[in-house]
Amino acid sequence: MEAIFHLSLRRKDLFLQYVFPWEVQRMNKLLIIDDDVALCRSIQLIMGGKGYCVEVCSSAEEGLATIKELCPDLVLLDLVLPDGDGLEVLDQISSSNPNLPVVIISGRQDMAATIEAMRKGAHDYLRKPFDVNDVELVLEKVKREFSRSPEGEQTAPIETRITQPDEIIGNDPKVLEILKQVGRFSRSQVNVLIHGESGTGKELVARAIHGASAPGKPFVAINCSAIVSTLLESELFGHEKGAFTGADRQKPGKLEQAQNGTVFFDEIGDMDLDLQAKILRVLQEKQYERVGGNQPLYFKGRAVFATHRNLAEMVKEGTFREDLYYRVVVGEILIPPLRERQADIPLLAHHFLNRIGQNMNRTIECFSDQALQLLSQHPWPGNVRELQNVITRAIALSESPQILPEHIHFLGDSASETPSSVIQKRPLHSLAEEEKGYIQYVLETKDWNISQTARILDISPTTLRKKINDYNLTRPSK
Repeated sequence: MEAIFHLSLRRKDLFLQYVFPWEVQRMNKLLIIDDDVALCRSIQLIMGGKGYCVEVCSSAEEGLATIKELCPDLVLLDLVLPDGDGLEVLDQISSSNPNLPVVIISGRQDMAATIEAMRKGAHDYLRKPFDVNDVELVLEKVKREFSRSPEGEQTAPIETRITQPDEIIGNDPKVLEILKQVGRFSRSQVNVLIHGESGTGKELVARAIHGASAPGKPFVAINCSAIVSTLLESELFGHEKGAFTGADRQKPGKLEQAQNGTVFFDEIGDMDLDLQAKILRVLQEKQYERVGGNQPLYFKGRAVFATHRNLAEMVKEGTFREDLYYRVVVGEILIPPLRERQADIPLLAHHFLNRIGQNMNRTIECFSDQALQLLSQHPWPGNVRELQNVITRAIALSESPQILPEHIHFLGDSASETPSSVIQKRPLHSLAEEEKGYIQYVLETKDWNISQTARILDISPTTLRKKINDYNLTRPSK
């Protein structure tokens, strides 16, 4: 029997089929297509010791040939191979073996590749370095999911590639899970709800879904909390000439402008109940009328929603329609607050330093260790948007080639905590200019959420809207 262990794993499998056919029925066959010798050897030793049959191929050509011969239960596929691209290999596997689960493994932080792999039908995505035990967990998950799945139920791979989506930055496993969900949901036109605190990047995720599912088509965003309810209906559905005072011409609404693209309903939880009923009709019947009109128009795009509120609780309180809730949460993506992925703060900080520095024509090389430590220890109640604003201000204040602790200022810092060196550099403004700047800052920190901003400023939403108009403040394009 000792000679068996000197056979290749492929021959060992064939040998066991002949001598111990009952053993093959319970044995799980794993194929690794990767040229990382050390990683493959580690997986072979550990998984082989647990009773798995592990075959290794170092090239795309060898891997595709082995799939035909071995009929593995699971394939681990690297994105970068000596003789080909992993995504192209995934296409070939999906075409010839649509029920064979493939897990992508890669050491690159590549948002586009992650989303594209999931869109093309990858079962999962593991980022190197990973724990070998993760492979066993994935294999057990595959066994549970595929053991009862009839053939032909898998979604066909989508060939359209992503066209330069906005980058989602992060190495945290929760960020990788978001990218995987974006890829999965982009395979179809299901409604998606993105849930997260203000400033976590909900619109960025919405744009990633759009870029993956409808590249080149319109992306139309509307903030349900920034527009008074009496005007929101006209913004969404459009209006006919003469529909109300001041309607001197026909105007298409956001739904019409989106065509076959995406409409992003930001802060859907702030929409009043009357308008919720009309949105429900759009989602159910895919049609609507302009304000003041009776000609039915058809909604052909997809709807993506975002909120920082607990919609389930709002349903219980009677402030959000239950029937609309179930239409909205067909797919759900949860974005963690920045304080729950603090290891990503240095990565995000350097990303903003480079991008904002270029926009401001400033060359600042890095953060000092003390400044980076200061950023990493902050709780970031305003999340990624607050980090972006803090770094923007730091770049404006810095006169050196690096960001120092005295350049870092957080919302709520008192004057007594502000270094005197920074106070001396601060330009003098009129009270109106100071108020305008602070209102702009709070609006951006709260993603232009009128109710939250008004609460922080201790003024009414009506007063806030008047000041926005008086100071000619506009929401920056993303």
